[in-house]
Parts: sequence; structure tokens; C-alpha cells
Amino acid sequence: MNKRDILFGLHEVEGIGWRSIDKVCKAGFLSERAFDCTAEDWERIGLKQGMSNSLAKVLTRDWINRRQSVMESARVSMITVFDDAYPEMLKETPQPPWIIYYRGRIELLQAPGIAMVGTRVPTAYGRKVGAVLAEELAASGLTVVSGLARGIDSVCHEAAVGQSGGTIAVMATGMDKIYPPENRGLLERISREGLVITEYPIGTKSHPGLFPQRNRIIAGLTLGTVVVEADSRSGSLITADAALEAGRDVFAVPGPITSPKSRGALELIKQGAALVTGAADILAEYASFLPEKGNSLSNPEVENTPDGALCAEKNLTSDESRLYHILHQGPCSLDELLEKSGMDFGHLHSVLLSLIIKKAVTSLPGAVYKVI
Repeated sequence: MNKRDILFGLHEVEGIGWRSIDKVCKAGFLSERAFDCTAEDWERIGLKQGMSNSLAKVLTRDWINRRQSVMESARVSMITVFDDAYPEMLKETPQPPWIIYYRGRIELLQAPGIAMVGTRVPTAYGRKVGAVLAEELAASGLTVVSGLARGIDSVCHEAAVGQSGGTIAVMATGMDKIYPPENRGLLERISREGLVITEYPIGTKSHPGLFPQRNRIIAGLTLGTVVVEADSRSGSLITADAALEAGRDVFAVPGPITSPKSRGALELIKQGAALVTGAADILAEYASFLPEKGNSLSNPEVENTPDGALCAEKNLTSDESRLYHILHQGPCSLDELLEKSGMDFGHLHSVLLSLIIKKAVTSLPGAVYKVI
């Protein structure tokens, strides 16, 4: 079995978390030797006694084969952090999921996405704004990503699922545990027309702690997060915090100052989140990511360089082509790119993300970038 199979087997063991798998990887145990490890061997790399005993007993080739059969029966597929299909933007975030289980159009993980989150008990205003924004953003080519929760999440999924950009639902449960139950029909439609993902194995018991963990994936998959309507203690603010931690944009929709459901979004705006009065405010930030905007090459200085044909082939915008030309001369750090490009940090970061999504550029440890 290869390291992908063994990672899957570890990930399926109840109770093992992100840090435990990280210790296994760093110790070099993500190989066939894992099947020969005793509880003492697992303890020596830093795992707790209970987990060590469980791995020594459970982790076998038969166990992995049985769990793979369970997935096949449930029509669930997976990608791992080692696979080419794993989204680069998510890989750049703190603690990216080791495995993503999915149903639906896996290619949406590579599409430019926008997270849309909000309260589970929206006002009529919040529902209307969420639906209008989600429909317009998805129709323009952005993939709307949300958490399938009641309220704003559901409204945004429903509005986006039939549009060209589509929608991704990130579950906080295993694929066999639909929460909330009333979203079963919506989930099935997204599975057919969009994408449903989770980092939790089939059979995972739901508990409140899984939901904040889910929010980091919503933020990590996307260029930015839009908080549509949220009170001051909304879980949506956790998603906004995760977006900031990952270096992504945060947008907020203003609401009536008399409404408790507006307090969270208004506070974000006071803290510097971009104020949203319509889809155009968001689309203007990501024009270079949109299909109809990403086919120009208007910088003659770049067009006449030896790598100009490559820029055209990769369908790069003028700013993307400028960075690509710089990196074509050799890898550069973020500071070097700031100096050579003359761009401000926010714009440079946005253009780099676009180049990564278009698989023109890749990031190396230490915030160094190079062409692919």
C-alpha cells in the first residue's frame, strides 16, 4: 500500500486528529512500516497512550480495505493532500485537511470561489440580500462556498446551485449524517450539480466542535468571505477570522443599526472589512478571475518578451503576465516581488492567488514563488 492508502487508514481511525497525523508524517511512519508498529512505537513519536493502543490494534491492511469498501458503497470519493486535485489555496492555509471526502464535481475545487455565510435565523432583508448576491456572483463565474447550515447558508446555496459558477457545500459531519435534516433535498441537488465535501469520515459522530473546524475550510477554499447577516456571537465571524488568518479578503453587508442580526457585520465593517452594497463591489475585486475577464493580454512590454506566448497560452491578464514575466527570470520572495512589480501588497497577493489557481505559478516554503 502507498502513503495515500495509509493516510486514509489513519484518518479513518476514530479519535485521531490533525496533529496526530502530522506527527506520524514527520516521524516517517506513513509507509508500510506503520503496519508493524507497536503501541510503544506510536507513543515514542508523541501519540497519547489511548491513541497508540488503538492504532496498534486497528490499523491493518484489512481495516483499510474495509473502510474503502464502505466509501464505495456510499458513493463517496476522496482526494488527499498528496493528490494533484487538492486545491492549492486550501493547502496554503493553517492545518489544511489531510483528506477531503466528496460527491459531485471535484473540478469546482479549482474554480475561483467566494464564501458566503451568515446567521441561521435571518431576517427577510438578510434572506433577500443573500439570495441576490449569491445568484449574481455565481452567474458571473464565482463558485459560492458555504456550510449547508440553516438560514443564510441554505439561501446562498439555493441561489447559486443553478448558475455557471455553481456552489460547494462544506459539511461539518460525515457524508452519512445530513445536518440539518431538512436540507437533504438541497444536499442531493448540490451533489448532482455542484460539489459536497467534508473532512470527516463516514460514521463520524457529530458534535459542536466540528462546526468551527469546518469554517476554516470554507474560508481556505475561497478568495474572500462575505458575511451577509450576523449577530455579534455568530459562528460566521469564526469564518471571517479564518479568512483573515489565511490572508484572504473579508466583506460585510451593512444592515439596519437597530437589528441585532446586523451587529456582527457592522462590527466587521468598523474593523476594516470591505462594505458590500451589491455584487459589483465583490466582482470588481476579482475581475481577473472571472471567465469573461481573464482573456486579455494588453501589456506590450510583456507581449514582446520570450515568455509572452506562454502568458497568452495560460490566458493571463496584464498584471498576471507582468508577475509571470518577473518570475520567469527566476524564483522570487514576496518582498522581491513587491519591489520589482511596484504593486501594493493587497493587489500583489490577489494576482499571485490568481496565478496559482491558473497553475502558472506555485509557492515554495518561505513565501517564495516560481513559475510552473
